[in-house]
Amino acid sequence: MFKKEDRQKHRVKRHLRVRRKISGTAATPRLAVYRSAKNIYAQVIDDVAQITLVSASSIDKAFELKLGSNKEAAKLVGKMIAERALAKGIEGVVFDRGGYVYHGRVQNLAEGAREAGLKF
Repeated sequence: MFKKEDRQKHRVKRHLRVRRKISGTAATPRLAVYRSAKNIYAQVIDDVAQITLVSASSIDKAFELKLGSNKEAAKLVGKMIAERALAKGIEGVVFDRGGYVYHGRVQNLAEGAREAGLKF
């Protein structure tokens, strides 16, 4: 049986494996996702300059729902990140799922960002 530490270790290894292949530039920054038990976070990052361009999460003051750990909250965070990125002139990104399976909340965040106009 896997312990929680083992699952976290395996997720970090998967994330590092993916990060070897993808990198955010000024033209196409990286949309990074972090999923905790109670909230979900997203950042648009320029890895060359090592700065976060835009961020959104389920703990923002602009967040409307009470519960930040469900699929509709993830979709709303995806829409928020897309609107903020488009306002800064960022249209296309590279999606970084952070070692998580592309399913559930991570998938809904990506779909919400695509629906709001972000291309990846």
